[in-house]
Amino acid sequence: MKTYRDEAVVLRTHKLGESDRIVTLLTRSHGQVRAVAKGVRKTTSRFGARLEPFSLVDVQLYKGRNLDTVQQVDLVNAYAPALSADYQLFTCGTVMVETAEQLTDDDSATHQHLLLVGGLHALATRRHPPQLVLDSYLLRALALAGWAPSFHDCASCGMPGPHSSFHLASGGVVCDACRPPGAASPDPATLVLLGDLLSGDWGGAEGTSNRVRDEASGLVTAYLQWHMERRLKSLPMLERV
Repeated sequence: MKTYRDEAVVLRTHKLGESDRIVTLLTRSHGQVRAVAKGVRKTTSRFGARLEPFSLVDVQLYKGRNLDTVQQVDLVNAYAPALSADYQLFTCGTVMVETAEQLTDDDSATHQHLLLVGGLHALATRRHPPQLVLDSYLLRALALAGWAPSFHDCASCGMPGPHSSFHLASGGVVCDACRPPGAASPDPATLVLLGDLLSGDWGGAEGTSNRVRDEASGLVTAYLQWHMERRLKSLPMLERV
């Protein structure tokens, strides 16, 4: 069918011509979609405000050869106002949507879509500290993409942990026998926190100190960029407190 409907998160937009926009969407059933939204920059547009980054929408699209066309949009949840009102929330959300864009393509990405919706909702409602929400999202998104880190058993040989060394290229913690030169030796509490964020143990995660959270965030960022083999444009904006 040329026309289809799906739930989607707006990842980003950019201008096209005088009144149109190209929107990048992460849909629930069709993966990442790029579509033209015609006339949305006009003041008379019926759905221009609904196609802002961070918005969760129910969208009807017409399938094209290169770009699809937005035909109808209903707003499911507008996360943009809450995220835009706080710099830390905004920067965390920006890193999340850029990561989602880099980790998905036009194949089905239902789990990545649901994870992103949950992360944006947790940020917008301040369910947990923003830094923890972001790091948890990044670890889980990487795990869904096939790069699940190990924070307990040795990532190289599988020897039961806990272990005290962390190595990016090996995929997480490593035992003494597998420890390569240059492996980091983070605080044991940091490795416990990372495991809690990956598994969703918020009680344990929220009981940690800022020092441990900052060290964990540094390892998450390094792990993300190592496996994506690029630096996210939004990372320099990130404010960690």
